[in-house]
Amino acid sequence: MTATTMTSREFNQDTGRAKRAASSGPVIITDRGRPVHVLLSYADYERLTGGGVTILDLLGLPAGAEDIELDLPALRDHAQGADFD
Repeated sequence: MTATTMTSREFNQDTGRAKRAASSGPVIITDRGRPVHVLLSYADYERLTGGGVTILDLLGLPAGAEDIELDLPALRDHAQGADFD
């Protein structure tokens, strides 16, 4: 994987080159010499974000657990203002 660096001006003038470069690695876009953005292929993005893994997947809950309904009782105690008398 090869990282490519482009200035903001280069990116604006040749987005096609940036997209081609992103197919072989991240493209770092700079503004006034400082990195400000990174362009990735969608496959690299999915790999970095876990490819759509949900909290249920991470917790190891069985399939269908997202459909379980949980009925919680209504709260009876309500907060009241402080009495400073």
